[in-house]
Amino acid sequence: MDYSKMSPAEVRALIRTGEITTHTSGMCDGYAQANLVVLPYEDAYDFLLFTQRNPKACPILEVGDVGDKRIRTIAQNADVTTDIPKYRLYRDGVLAGEYTDVSDLWQDDFVFFLIGCSFSFESELIAADVPVRHIEEGVNVPMFITNIDCEPAGRFSGKAVVSMRPIPAGLIPRAAAVTAQMPRVHGAPIHVGDPEAIGIRDLSKPDFGDPVTFYPGELPVFWYCGVTPQSVVMNSKPRIAITHAPGHMFITDTKNISLKY
Repeated sequence: MDYSKMSPAEVRALIRTGEITTHTSGMCDGYAQANLVVLPYEDAYDFLLFTQRNPKACPILEVGDVGDKRIRTIAQNADVTTDIPKYRLYRDGVLAGEYTDVSDLWQDDFVFFLIGCSFSFESELIAADVPVRHIEEGVNVPMFITNIDCEPAGRFSGKAVVSMRPIPAGLIPRAAAVTAQMPRVHGAPIHVGDPEAIGIRDLSKPDFGDPVTFYPGELPVFWYCGVTPQSVVMNSKPRIAITHAPGHMFITDTKNISLKY
């Protein structure tokens, strides 16, 4: 089935019933996707401050009210506990399980954060004739934990995560210009070329997602990634946190074009 041509509401309905449990790259052309972080109220202010101090890695699209799992702004008739294909549960910073529905884990003191995702600019790259390899190969985007320190806030600190796409050298300025117009979904690349300069030893072994093919004349291009909060959760060890599984995003009703400058 070609999910790229379906509406967000249609795809979310299939996710809610468990018919879609895969990564969401390439789904719902033209619509923004979002990363999820859920934390207890006691940690919510520190995390909100963390996002404000690290806006490129963690650009906020929506924050929920305490105890409310309904999404009010960027989607209609949507629920953060059922409308993402796969979730991760962390306890004291340790991955404790993956789920396709976390409604039974929801607590009255939870606050959700929806954070911009680089999947949102991929249709813009494709429209500009910039190849997006993981979509071509039908796999998840490769993501890596870097040696880049995030700006700490309260209890939260840790290393930034990046997504990587191989881009022909001559098209890198175009890719940078296209993505720079979308700061609410990470904006322009933060690094091009030598992966070891940002602490990545082997591009064939991503920390999250899947490896992709490189062709002659291509360079690795890196963008901040909304999986950064998971790196920070593992480092900071809040008593409980729920996130999306990397690459398994919430698909919003918000058009990518509305997130441009």
